[in-house]
Amino acid sequence: MEHYKVTLSEQERAELQGIAGKGTHAASKVINALILLNCDQAGERTERPRTCDIAAMLCVSERKVDRVKKKFVLEGLDPTLNRQPSKCEYDLKIDGRLEAQLLALSCSAPPEGCARWSLRLLADRLVELEYVDSVSHETVRRALKKNELKPWRKVGWVIAPQASAAFVAAMEKVLDLYSRPYDPKHPVVCMDETPRQLIRETREPIAAAAGRPERHDYEYERCGVCNVFMASEPLAGRRLTKVTERRTKLDWAVFVQDIAASYPDAERITLVMDNLNTHTAGSLYEAFAPGQAKALWDRFEFVYTPKHGSWLNMAEIEINVLVKQCLSRRIDNIETVRSEVAAWQARRDNLQAKVNWQFTTKDARVKLKPLYPTTTS
Repeated sequence: MEHYKVTLSEQERAELQGIAGKGTHAASKVINALILLNCDQAGERTERPRTCDIAAMLCVSERKVDRVKKKFVLEGLDPTLNRQPSKCEYDLKIDGRLEAQLLALSCSAPPEGCARWSLRLLADRLVELEYVDSVSHETVRRALKKNELKPWRKVGWVIAPQASAAFVAAMEKVLDLYSRPYDPKHPVVCMDETPRQLIRETREPIAAAAGRPERHDYEYERCGVCNVFMASEPLAGRRLTKVTERRTKLDWAVFVQDIAASYPDAERITLVMDNLNTHTAGSLYEAFAPGQAKALWDRFEFVYTPKHGSWLNMAEIEINVLVKQCLSRRIDNIETVRSEVAAWQARRDNLQAKVNWQFTTKDARVKLKPLYPTTTS
C-alpha cells in the first residue's frame, strides 16, 4: 500500500510539465518533476505506472521515488523541486591562525629524507607540532588550494642576480632599443640559436584514427645533432633561419654575413643577442680576411642581453614558435630539418607575424625593482 499519494493540481501539473519540457533546469530538478508527473493520481488515467516501473524508466532507485513522494506530501512542491540549504553547522578544522601556520610550514624546507612536502606529510607535521589534534590530508589540500599553493611542485627558472647594476644597465639598453620606431635604414634584429637532436623511429608509427591519437614507440635512435640559427626583425615581421651541423665561431660569423646580405640598404644593423663566447667581433676575424671582417663589423652594432636575461631576446620567442609548430617531432636527417624550417619561415613571413613587445624600461623599474641597486642620492 502507498503511504504517500501524489495528487497534483492543474497549476502544479502545468508547472511540472514546463520544467520537464525545457532543458534549462538542473538534472535533479527535472527528474523530480518527472517522478511527480508519473506518480500523479489525479486525472482520468485508468492505469498508473508502479514505483518500480517509474524507477526503471528514469534510471533511479525506488527509494528515490519514495523520498520525492514523501517530500511532496509533507512539505509541498517548492521544497521538492529546489534543494534546500543544509542546516547542519560544522566547526572549521582550519581557522585563520592554523591556516597561517600551514602556509608557513608548506613554504619551509621539507623534513630530512623528503624531497618535497606532500599533503599527508603536512597533515602529520601539523599534528606533531601540536597545532591541531587531528587533520586529514583532504582538509590540508582545500586550505592550500584556496591560497593557490602547491608545495610539491617545483619549476625550473633562471633567477637573475639581486641588486645587479650590470644586469639592469644591459636590460635597459635592450628595452630602449625595443621602444624605437621602425626604421628600415637602422633595423633592430634579434639573433639566437638552438641545438636540435636528429632522431630516427625504430618502429613504424601507428597512424591516427577516429578516437585514437597517433602512436609512436618510446624507443628511438639518435642520429646526431644540428643547430638552428634564428634572426628576427620583430617590427618588420621578417626572419632569417639557417640550419648548420655545428655552432662554432665560424658558423656564427657566416650567419652574421647572411644577415648583412639580407639588409643591403641598411646603414647600420643593431643585432641583439646573448653574450656567448662565439658572439664576438673576434669570430669575424677568425672567419674572414681582416678587411672583409672589419667591413662586416662596421655594418653592425652588437647589443648583448644581460647574463640570466635571455628572456629579453625576442628571437627566443621566435625559436619557441618554430619548435612548437615545426620541430616538435622526430626527424632523423639534417636535410629534412632544413627543408621543414625553410617552409615554416616562408609561411610565417607571408603572414608577417610580429612580436608585440609591451615590456618597457618604466615597467622594469617597477616590477623588477629588487634588481636595482639602492642608491643614497
